[in-house]
Amino acid sequence: MHSTFKLPEEPFRSTDPLLGFDLDPAHRAIIARAAALAAGRFAPRAAEFDRTAEFPADDFVDLHEAGLLGAAIPKGWGGLGFQPHSSDPFALWMMTKELAKADLSLARCWEGHGNAMTLIDGVGTDAQKQRWFGGVLGAGEVWSCWSGEPQTRVPGQAARFGTTVERVDGGYVVNGTKVFTTGGGGVNHAILLVSTAGPGAARHGTGNADELLMLVCDLPNPRVQFDARWWDPVGMRATASHLAHFDHLYIPDDNQLGPGGAFFAGKWQTRFTPQYAASFLGAAEAAYDYALTVLSAPDRRADPYVQHHAGHMAIAIEAAHLWLYRVARLWTGGEDEAAQLAAARVRYAVEHLAEDVVGHCMRACGARSLIRPSPVERIYRDLGFYFRHDSDDQVLATIGRSVLGEETDVSFFRSARA
Repeated sequence: MHSTFKLPEEPFRSTDPLLGFDLDPAHRAIIARAAALAAGRFAPRAAEFDRTAEFPADDFVDLHEAGLLGAAIPKGWGGLGFQPHSSDPFALWMMTKELAKADLSLARCWEGHGNAMTLIDGVGTDAQKQRWFGGVLGAGEVWSCWSGEPQTRVPGQAARFGTTVERVDGGYVVNGTKVFTTGGGGVNHAILLVSTAGPGAARHGTGNADELLMLVCDLPNPRVQFDARWWDPVGMRATASHLAHFDHLYIPDDNQLGPGGAFFAGKWQTRFTPQYAASFLGAAEAAYDYALTVLSAPDRRADPYVQHHAGHMAIAIEAAHLWLYRVARLWTGGEDEAAQLAAARVRYAVEHLAEDVVGHCMRACGARSLIRPSPVERIYRDLGFYFRHDSDDQVLATIGRSVLGEETDVSFFRSARA
């Protein structure tokens, strides 16, 4: 039986990755608290959550008990004030990075929760904020955001995914299906991005922008059923991103978040995109720490090829931090248009930097780095799958269109939406 691989509490590092960044000391302390929790509790659980494809509910209980679940809730409402649209997004992204170092699936679920808090703060009413923020801070309620309605069929798929929305007295009725429902049945609330124009939601819809609604679904709900059989991926298994069936799901007007089109009007996705990069960086940094530990023996350190691999990894890790810091400072400096365009750049750049780090780790450490219980085996699978969340070809084309002066959708990396 394999023994559990455990990195030392403080793996060798030549420098602190946050050295030189102008983070508020209080924010540094919160990030350090999250890092300690991730290393001490989340990382040891990650392999089992991955094996069973189980939502990491215990991790969210710990986050709540540690006072971290409200990170993206404003201080005025009792949270930590890390919301990415009016505070310091770099602090939030560094917290996300620390969770991703322990478990990339956990980080993805955390992203969805934080994104929901950001949307509630950005477009919700005071009554909604009081109700929903109170549930997070008081009861540890966990949120997610669900949009996935891809319209292209794959072999073996009998019908297209998608939802329809009907206006009724006092609210809306939702029918149909969504996939990639991060958190599946493990969350307490989900913001459903649905369109009165028909299937496709935010990413794949063809209707007018103002036809997209954000409707909050309270869970569990007898009108929402999950099919876990659909979710059997190579990586990111613990996100539990099941197929959801909505059967005449009634959502009252009180649960509509913002007016129609608010998600596109605020270009909220551009606030969320850099967090993908932060998660990529966290997974890459975990592989980097593993490599530095494995390669710490004197005979390995003296190998010039090992030195090359270590140098490449160190530069890539530092470059990723610098990219995220630049985008954050564009936001905090009020350069919103530049920050929205930079979100695509950081998403593209850090994907390839992270991929580079894991590649150098595997080449330096050898095939044994891909044998369980090595964490690199899971990191390799999770990153490979999560990179596909967006097509980097489309992301790069978006960057090119902006450089050439062409209109483009900076939220979902395609031609501009009407």
